[in-house]
Amino acid sequence: MMKVFSLFAVLFILMIASANQVSAQETRVRWFGHAAFSITTPRGKVLLIDPWLGNPSNPEAKDGKDPLASVPRVDYILLTHGHRDHVGDAVEIAKKTGAALVCNPELAGNLVKLAGFPAKQAETDAIMGIGGEIQLADGEVTVAMTPAVHSSSVFNPKAGPNEAERAYGGNPAGFVIMIKDGPTIYHSGDTAYFKDMETIGEQYQIDLALLNIGGHFGMEPRMAARAAQSVRARLAVPQHYATFPGIAQNADEFAAELKRLKIPFYEMKPGETVTFRGRQLTRK
Repeated sequence: MMKVFSLFAVLFILMIASANQVSAQETRVRWFGHAAFSITTPRGKVLLIDPWLGNPSNPEAKDGKDPLASVPRVDYILLTHGHRDHVGDAVEIAKKTGAALVCNPELAGNLVKLAGFPAKQAETDAIMGIGGEIQLADGEVTVAMTPAVHSSSVFNPKAGPNEAERAYGGNPAGFVIMIKDGPTIYHSGDTAYFKDMETIGEQYQIDLALLNIGGHFGMEPRMAARAAQSVRARLAVPQHYATFPGIAQNADEFAAELKRLKIPFYEMKPGETVTFRGRQLTRK
């Protein structure tokens, strides 16, 4: 009887360990509207990209709620460029969480100087340039900074007769984020289409492409679909639309063009989280 009990105990422990291992392999991607996403790695590290959490699409910013309360932990803040709808709430989030900044050095320097970003969190090995790759989270995450065709500047609160309204924000960028035991994710930033996107697809195996589709300030929907094709995306998700006048108010044209190109499409809702187990999307 004791042997049978011991056998069941061992099997139970193995089942719990197996369940924990499966859970630990999950990567969660959450959209807050506009270009703001969080990525939670299998080991629980949180990356926040272009965190304009106060954007009008984010349900966490409505009905008097504090959108920053929805991100109690952030380890890294990734900024594609310096425009206010992408820097968003980065300074407040950094002060609240102690998150390290990942962006180019010019943007980092002017965010410290003009916006009060904590200097220690903006002066680490996570400051990088286009073409470079860095490892974060003890090697669980590799980030590559990719080119983007756009502009980048930091709003200057000291603007006046002797101070320009905008300060230099370095080169705009995109990010390829490679998660150990998880997916490879491309965030396009606010880029126009450029043919060298094909190089991104050749270099990296993109499981999820988060592509700006709003037009006017970046890719029009049909060109965003071409970008999905160029980076060889296994799944394309639209972003940077339906938040203010002048940009696309829905993803219909993008979806139709992807269907023509036979590229898988999924339209996330603001506040929604999708889950990957390994490199496979398991839940929406």
